[in-house]
This record gives sequence, C-alpha cells and structure tokens, in this order.
Amino acid sequence: MKNIKNILIIALAFIMHSCSDFLEPDSLSTFNSEYVFSNVDDARKATNAIYTHFNQDAFRSRLSNNMTGNTDIEQNFGTSTSDRYQIWNLTPQVTNGDLKVVWEEAYKAIRDANFVIDGINASAALNSTDPAIKSNMRQFLGEAYTLRAYWYSMLVFHFGDVPFMTQAPKAGVEFNLPKEDRNVILSAVIQDMINAEKDMQWADQTSYGIEQVNREYTLGMIARLALQRGGWFLKPDMTMDRKSDYLDYYQIAKDYTQKLMTLKDRELPKDFNQIFLNESKFIVANPKTSDVLFEVPFPIGQGDVGWNIGIRVDAGTHPYGSGGNYMNIPPSYLYSFDTKDIRRDVTCGLYYLDKDFVPQVVGIGAIAQGKWSREYLSPAPGASTNKGTGINWPMLRYSDVVLMYAEAENELNGPTAAAQSALKRVRKRAFKEVDWTDKVDTYVANVSGSKDNFFNAIVDERAWEFGGEMIRKYELIRWNLYDKKVQAASEQCKKYADEAKAGTGTLPDYIYVKNVNNRLVILNLDAKLAIAPDATWTRVSWLNALNSSTGALGYQDWITKAWANYTYPVRYIMPLPAVAITNSKGLLKNDGYGY
Repeated sequence: MKNIKNILIIALAFIMHSCSDFLEPDSLSTFNSEYVFSNVDDARKATNAIYTHFNQDAFRSRLSNNMTGNTDIEQNFGTSTSDRYQIWNLTPQVTNGDLKVVWEEAYKAIRDANFVIDGINASAALNSTDPAIKSNMRQFLGEAYTLRAYWYSMLVFHFGDVPFMTQAPKAGVEFNLPKEDRNVILSAVIQDMINAEKDMQWADQTSYGIEQVNREYTLGMIARLALQRGGWFLKPDMTMDRKSDYLDYYQIAKDYTQKLMTLKDRELPKDFNQIFLNESKFIVANPKTSDVLFEVPFPIGQGDVGWNIGIRVDAGTHPYGSGGNYMNIPPSYLYSFDTKDIRRDVTCGLYYLDKDFVPQVVGIGAIAQGKWSREYLSPAPGASTNKGTGINWPMLRYSDVVLMYAEAENELNGPTAAAQSALKRVRKRAFKEVDWTDKVDTYVANVSGSKDNFFNAIVDERAWEFGGEMIRKYELIRWNLYDKKVQAASEQCKKYADEAKAGTGTLPDYIYVKNVNNRLVILNLDAKLAIAPDATWTRVSWLNALNSSTGALGYQDWITKAWANYTYPVRYIMPLPAVAITNSKGLLKNDGYGY
C-alpha cells in the first residue's frame, strides 16, 4: 500500500501558496519560522511542502514526460501550434503556457526549499543533544538541498542560464536577480548535496522509504548532476560546449556512485517487469532491495501516469477508465533490442485495450511505453476516470547508479575491469542465465576494446534499460549526441519502410496476431512470415505501414516531421516565459538561441 499517499495533502494544509511570480513571493507560512524549525513534527511538515510541487502539472505531466521528447526512443509530433507541440517541434514561443507553469512552479519549489534550508540552519535543533532530533533535522535539510538541486537541474536543462536564488523570502533579501551561469549553479547545488549526504538517513531508516528523498537518492543525484555539469551544453550563440574541468565532475560521479555501491549495495531485482508493476499496483518496494531509489508518491486521485503515458486504455463500460500515450516508441528502438532481451517486451507496449477491455495490436507508429498501465489498478478506479491514477513516478533507479559508475570510470580510465563488471551487472538481469556467456560476457568483452566502443555500449545500454522513463533527452544533450541519434532513428525508420515496399529485409512487413486467454500473441514479431499456420491468426500491416501515399517522400509524416528540426545543434533551450521577463523589470531577456 502507499505509505505516503496523504503527505502532499497534509503539506498543503500546512503551507498555502498563491499563483504569484517567484520574483514577488508571498509569505510561505503564518507560522513563526523559529518555532516551525524548533521541533521535528513541524519541520517535517515544512519539508513536506516542497514535495507538493511534484503534484502540479508542471511536473506530473510536463517535466516528468511531455517536455522530454523528442528523442531516438520516445517521440511525437503534430501540426498544432498548441503549447506541447511547440516544445516537441522546437518552436516554442515566450507565451507558451507549459514553459510558464514549469518556470513558476520550479521557483516556488526552490522558494520552499530555501525556507526549509534557512530555517533549519538557523535552528538550535540542528545541533540538538538528542540524537533522534539531530538526525531528523539533518535528514530534512538533506531533502531540501536535494529537491532544490533537482529543480535547478531542470531549469538549466530547459532554459540555460537562470536566476540563482538561495535564500528564503525575508526583508532585505533581493529576489529580482539576473541570470547566473548554469555551470555555477550546478557546481553549487552539487556541493550542497555533497555537504549534506553524510548526515542523511538511508531509505530503510526513513518513515516513507523510497517515497521520500533519502541518502541513496541524494548520492545518486550527486552523480547525475555531476555528469550534467561535466557534459555538453548549448550556448546562446548556438554552439555546443563543455567546460575544461569536465573530468573533475566525472570523478565526482565515479566517487559518489562508488560510495553508494560500497555502503548500500543491493542485487538488481531479477524481475524487470515487477519494478514497474509495483507502481501500477501501489506496491512500495522494500527500500533495502529496491531498484527504485526514489519515486514521486502521487496520492490516489492525483498524477498522470497511466493517463498520458503508458498502455492505452479506451473508455468503455469496463471499470478501469481511459488513458493514452503522448510519447510513442519508434520501431527503430523496438528493433534495436536483442530478441532475447527481457526488457524489450516490458518497455515496448505492442497492445492497447479497447472499449471492451480486449487487447488489440497497436499500429507501427503507436507503440507505447509499456512499463505502466491503469489495467493493473486495484481497486479499479471507475469507468469515467482518466487522470489521477495515483501511480508513482520513478525518479532514479539503482541500475542507473551502476551505469553512471561504468560511464564515469570509462571516461576517466577506459574500459577497466571495474567498468566492465558494472555493465555486466545490468545486462545479467536483461537476459536469462543460460544466455549470459553470449549476451553478457562475450558482448562486454567485444565492446571493451576501446574507450569509444565502451562509451557507445553505455549509450545503447542506457537506452534499453531506461526506455519510456523519459530521461533520454537529458543524456543526449550532455553527450552531444542529440542530433546524431534522432536523425539515425529517422533514417532507420525510412530504411524499414523502403525494405517493406521493396519486399527486401528480414523483419516482418506484416505480423500475425491472435487473442489467447485475453492476451495478445504476436506470432512473428522478428521475422517475415509468408502465411499463418492456420486460420486462427489475423494478418496485420506492420513495417509496410511506415509507407504512405500522402506523407513526405512516401513515408508516414511522423518519420519525416517529428525529428525535422532536430539538426545540429539541437535548439533544446527554451525561451524565458514572457511573465518572467516582464516581472524582472529589465533584468531578464531572451538574448540568444535565435529567440
């Protein structure tokens, strides 16, 4: 069951927020700050208030998934000029509502984190002689630093240089600030987490386990943001760059992933599917063994997982409601998997549930993220429901930590035995033990001939491991591979279409499907088949459906248009929202990136 499902509601009752701009923040509380942070219970409630910002559209439908396409493994496009299509097509306007809500909510979350940080640092309770009080206050402080770091990470990924506020609202503090260099911001918040993590509590010591920021997550976030800081970024003059000290940050990533792997190692759970099934079934994993280190704890009736991301379920008389999928998985990604890789069938949703709750095969351009589905909700939420499934959203998994370690070690020292061992750990879960010699040992040996080859293997492995979890965009940015990978996906889809039209190639132009015990079975997903073995199978267009008589060059429009603007350098930086510029009284402006 969900241990923390009411935490956001409780926090909202404690600290009320208005819709004012971050540059003119309202008072955060009618309570006296000195009193609030003099005791554990109220300090906990104040810290909980930072989490409420995950329960706004800025995160639950924007930052968590909508704004993280298009990539080589998750994509969508449209001819609409609505907010999300502007972002997907890289044509955002300063009036874009999605950008406005993300900007405002991010700074509200930062404001609330600053309130906690300032309050606890000024509190005598931080150094209490009572070990329990001292431990809890330092844990809350670590949570606030980590959550603040998350929001700044997102701001600089999407907007580049932004105002850097580190103090809570109070008399005499100036909040109308100019832009700060994104690398200065990242360096600062990484150091904050480094300073805080040693005094934080492990997930199995906290009240809410993996539904609460914990030491494991903070260690992982130090590494994730260090790789962001050490990675490439787009400058206002539309060139990609990275700082000369980037190896220092790869060293930090290595050190802190290694620290977590030394102090709190765990076997990767053998059942890859169960990791995500737990979230759809409201099962919170054991924090000692969980692959998920922190997941956003959406209350029942909140959250968009299973509504705009996951297996499509059509509205009908069945009691599970309806949900769709805004980001599709291209066939180039589906067929990049080894056919024996267990992760493929979990990640690539090849079915949807119709109005009668009967599974039907999806079209080739509508493969869904298969890791979550409202069909597993218990109790069923009701026929008229859609949003608000209450399915949690994973923020960081242990396999990510292991692969970050492998990447950092390779960048610093090449494909050492330690780097190879880390890659093997992740691949072992992806294949049955009988296949380990070929798919793990031989595979890793073959990709370890050079630093570049091993890096490319890490790029691939992260795609297969985290497909549908909507982190690929940020990785392609920091690797400076955004244009190369999306254009390769587009060209691969064109190649499939050409082969299907010409009757060449080995993959299926048509697939044969049938329903067995209310489960969709595909007979020939990986190979051509001239004719079905019997009449129980239905032939369905597959790769041949990539062709179109109306699309550009004869292809389906999404193949040529979804990634059309993703050429070097990809303009992933968005314009500052108009409201931010107006309220800054001349300090902020859109000065670069073609805006």
